[in-house]
This record gives sequence, C-alpha cells and structure tokens, in this order.
Amino acid sequence: MTETTSETTKAPSPRRKFLGWLWACLGLAAVAEICWIGMSFLLFRRERSAAAKTARLVVAGPVDRFQPETVTAIPEGGVYLARLASGGFLALSRTCTHLGCSINWDEKTGRFACPCHGSTFDLTGAVLTPPAPRPLDIYPVRIEDGVVKIDVASRRRRNRYDPGQATRIES
Repeated sequence: MTETTSETTKAPSPRRKFLGWLWACLGLAAVAEICWIGMSFLLFRRERSAAAKTARLVVAGPVDRFQPETVTAIPEGGVYLARLASGGFLALSRTCTHLGCSINWDEKTGRFACPCHGSTFDLTGAVLTPPAPRPLDIYPVRIEDGVVKIDVASRRRRNRYDPGQATRIES
C-alpha cells in the first residue's frame, strides 16, 4: 500500500505538463477570440449609428412617374413609395412592426402583407390585421424641382396615420 501512495505523490510526467500547458493556451485563445468578436460587434454598431445620422437622399424619380393609389419599390433605399389618392407621397419601411420581417406589396388586394405572421397594412401603412402593434415606419420625402427624394437615414416611428405625414406637391 505504501508503494501506491508514493506513486501518487510523484511529480506529473512531462507529457501531462505539456497537455496542461496546451489546454491553457487553447483556453486563452478562445477567450481572446470571444473578446475580439464582441468588440467587433460593438464597434460596428457605433460606426453604423454614426453613419445613419448623416442624411442620405435617394432619388426616386420624377413626380409624373408615380400614379395616384400606387406603390413603387425603391430598392436603393429599401423602402416603398406610396402615392396616395390625394396626390401625396409616403415613403414606407419594408419592415413589419411586429417582429421585423420584410413585407410585400400585393397589388391584387391593395395591401402590404407580412409573410411571417399575417399582419396586413393599407396604402398608408396603417395596420389592417394584427399582430403588428402599430403602422409601418415612414421616411421623410422631399419634392425638389419635380423630383421625389427620400431621406433613408431618418426613419420615423409613428403610432397612427395622419394625413399631414404625406408630402404633397406644392403648386
């Protein structure tokens, strides 16, 4: 019995020392990688939010191109441009206010539809069928020299549709 106790008190073998050292190095590398990923994520968000503060105008086209009661996708800005029956313009977000799915315009029904959970919105972005809790977000629209421009860097959250939100052509 004394032989086994003397064996257990021996110093670890070189191979065990090497494996212990190897595991410690791999653990430190994993911690360093996790820290690097976290810092990259935080720095990217800071750069993106700083870039979003600068105005970015997307030219949608001449006013005559858009007929009343139509919706046109503007891929450069990731928005839909709706021309209302009154002649006003609304730039609507393509993101559902429920869980952030991309919505689609259905010309047959004249509604925006969310394929994820079934919310629908009318031409003004107002909720027709839940679960979406509020209307689609909008972007400021400008009409300069007969050309429609959208500021895609300034998303505006809203709780209801108000006719004053639509940009009209000034005569």
